[in-house]
Amino acid sequence: MKYQTVMFALVGAASAREIPIYSGKVAKREVPQEHSHQAILDKVDTALKLNNPLKIVNAVFGLLGNKAAAEGAPGVQNLDCLAQIIADQAFTNSKAAGDVDGQAQAILFRALERNTGSVGLASVLCTQTAVNPEIAAITQHQDPASPEGIAGNKNIEIAVALQLAAIGADPILALQSGTFAPGKIGDPTGKGNTCDDANDAVGCIISQKLLTPAATEADIKAAVAAAPAAAAPAANANGMLATKLIIREACAANTDTSAKASARAPSGAAPSASATVNVQKFTGSLGGAAPPVISSDAERPFSVNGNTFLKEAAAIDRSCAIQKNACANAANSGQLAGGTAQCDTQEQACQAASAAKKARRRAQKARRQAALDFGSCGSPAIQFADGLDGRKEASFQSENLADFNHGSALNIKVIAEFTCNKLESTCKASDATVAACDSAASAASAQKGQAAADAFNSALGV
Repeated sequence: MKYQTVMFALVGAASAREIPIYSGKVAKREVPQEHSHQAILDKVDTALKLNNPLKIVNAVFGLLGNKAAAEGAPGVQNLDCLAQIIADQAFTNSKAAGDVDGQAQAILFRALERNTGSVGLASVLCTQTAVNPEIAAITQHQDPASPEGIAGNKNIEIAVALQLAAIGADPILALQSGTFAPGKIGDPTGKGNTCDDANDAVGCIISQKLLTPAATEADIKAAVAAAPAAAAPAANANGMLATKLIIREACAANTDTSAKASARAPSGAAPSASATVNVQKFTGSLGGAAPPVISSDAERPFSVNGNTFLKEAAAIDRSCAIQKNACANAANSGQLAGGTAQCDTQEQACQAASAAKKARRRAQKARRQAALDFGSCGSPAIQFADGLDGRKEASFQSENLADFNHGSALNIKVIAEFTCNKLESTCKASDATVAACDSAASAASAQKGQAAADAFNSALGV
């Protein structure tokens, strides 16, 4: 982007579209582009205003140079970090509200290019650490003609995609954080390939087809699929793009951290050793169908778009959330009429369909359990989880340690056989129950991980 002579002095206003940004003294700056991603700006500003302790006038100030930004954020000392501070607060507010789309928009905002003084000039990176790791993992795009932009913008988009996947959003949305095609250094007009239109609700970079992401959909899909063992590109505090940064094991894209996940996976029939099946049965299709939730005999038996889960409930939630974000994206881009409220309604219906299925399974479990007599003991259910007995790896252990007090084991056969022996010798369970337990132990031994625990528990109706 280039210099041009403009008149500017930023003053406070209620919304980005009401900010008169060019008045007052004359100064040289690049052609403005802070409103190029207006849809993202509007959503982040709405989320920011839910709780705005620093009284930041509008999210758009985070994309301006420091001198102009100071007018809209008088409570912020380190203006190099203003974009991060805005994204961090908007993410925190959206997370508190249970708004996945709001969290996604905050992640996208953090990656938007800031205005700088000339074509080929990179913006200064923030050296503070964000509160939310999803925001801390990202830095802003750099001028695409700058060495930093050429070397690192693709990495930034991939880092954004990984964080979007981590919260259950569509990682392909990361491409929308991209910037323009490189301008020509020395262009006297200063216009380059930019646009800036506060009245374009979609974002002029999209509506004028100026968006030029550095990554491709294929790059993002490959990065997300490889996330458990991949190196995630990011930026260091000195502004040089790092080429290797090991993905944190806590990344929610590859762990089951959903607040909505049940304590154990639903106890329906476990998948066979060779079969895979889509357990996502919701048929709503606003913005596209919900991604399949594939159930298999893998160690983490449920997967959505390459991300794996221990619990079916968490995988279903991820599928519904991805569909919601695709729907909202279509509505915001004008491809789907009716606004984004219908996307929220569809997500609720998607989750309700899963809840109805779980209710049916609970009823089936109750009927099976009523048919078995565990004698003087309670539930013989087996769990598969991390941290049992202080182990670092996932292992098996009885849920009911009061009646089945065996330490954890890496092989479910150990716990299953102990449970069946205890049912017979101590609990004085019926012969039919002991026989059912033996069958359950055999079924569990043919499976791995969570699928093994599910097979045992399902056979006993617990």
